[in-house]
Amino acid sequence: MKVAERLAALPPYLFARIEKKIEELEENNVDVISLGIGDPDLPTPPHIVQVLQEQVQNPENHRYPTSVGLMAFRRSVADWYQGRFQVEIDPSTEVVTLIGSKEGLAHISFCYLQDGDTALIPDPGYPVYGIGAALAGAENYLMPLKEENDFLPDLKNIPTDVAKNAKLMFLNYPNNPTGGTCDKSFFENVVEFAKSFDIIVCHDAAYSEITFNDYSAPSFLEIPGAKDVGIEFHSLSKTYNMTGWRLGWAAGNKDLIEALTTIKSNIDSGAFQAVQYAGIAALEGPQDCVTEVKRIYEERRQVALQGLKDLGWNISLPQGTIYLWVPVPPDFSSTEFAEQVLEKAAVVITPGIGYGKYGEGYFRISLTLDTERLHEAFSRIKKAFGSFF
Repeated sequence: MKVAERLAALPPYLFARIEKKIEELEENNVDVISLGIGDPDLPTPPHIVQVLQEQVQNPENHRYPTSVGLMAFRRSVADWYQGRFQVEIDPSTEVVTLIGSKEGLAHISFCYLQDGDTALIPDPGYPVYGIGAALAGAENYLMPLKEENDFLPDLKNIPTDVAKNAKLMFLNYPNNPTGGTCDKSFFENVVEFAKSFDIIVCHDAAYSEITFNDYSAPSFLEIPGAKDVGIEFHSLSKTYNMTGWRLGWAAGNKDLIEALTTIKSNIDSGAFQAVQYAGIAALEGPQDCVTEVKRIYEERRQVALQGLKDLGWNISLPQGTIYLWVPVPPDFSSTEFAEQVLEKAAVVITPGIGYGKYGEGYFRISLTLDTERLHEAFSRIKKAFGSFF
């Protein structure tokens, strides 16, 4: 059977060979340590789990939820923005509940992109930005995120004809996979650029609460005029270790929120209400759990940094996210290096090319393992390779 042509717009699955090698090793009872996936190993805080358990018992929550989400959850989101960023959000018109931010990031492209349009995509970046745009029929213009530019897109280098044809721009700070961060002045430039070319800004703020070294990530919506041109996507996945719960939101421009709600109402049936009540407990409950999560990731970062130093790397630590973005050694492509580390040390790292053209030359380490396993991973690599530099 012939599949739809739109599937041809999807990039090849670059991790297929690595996954096959992992399977082969595990079939031979090899202990594989994965530094690849960005899925927190820490448990969801107990007070959030308790609320879910209570709400699951309520038959009212067993029925179809609304596509836009519970008003109580949206009000919690609005209150969180007020408390965290001093940003006023109308919960009735400027917030929509998402089944995890990923689905919203994909669906927004179907609201505004069609054949012949252009989407501005950060590269390297979370693959769903470009995939959603391509499936909607748009051409993707890659905005390189380079180390010499602090992993920020150079807006001045976007050709005028491309900017005029662009309908959406995706951004993500703190950034996956690079760990790059930004300040308010960058967002101010983005707002000015977006207004100049009538571009919708879609900011993915999934890692805004996982920051270090006294750095506090700004919200795009803090910037004057930001709500005129865009929306911000957020998730409870990383902040509260709720990846499997699938709960997030989009907030900002009411027309964009209405469009996203419209397409969602025709595609999905909303987030399970019991999970939304748990989300309220997360946003309104004690935040010491977030402080503890950051402390644990800080400890793991130090272990990984020392492990990299022992192998010859001397990298500067990013101020956000749960990742390290590391240059591959000379004479390796990112995929070749990842395969060598897996074969010789039984450790999984993610090749940078998996995050886009400009990810080549790097690999990503995820800090979602305890310090004992991190020590073991770097010990294995050291034993297998010695020093790379």
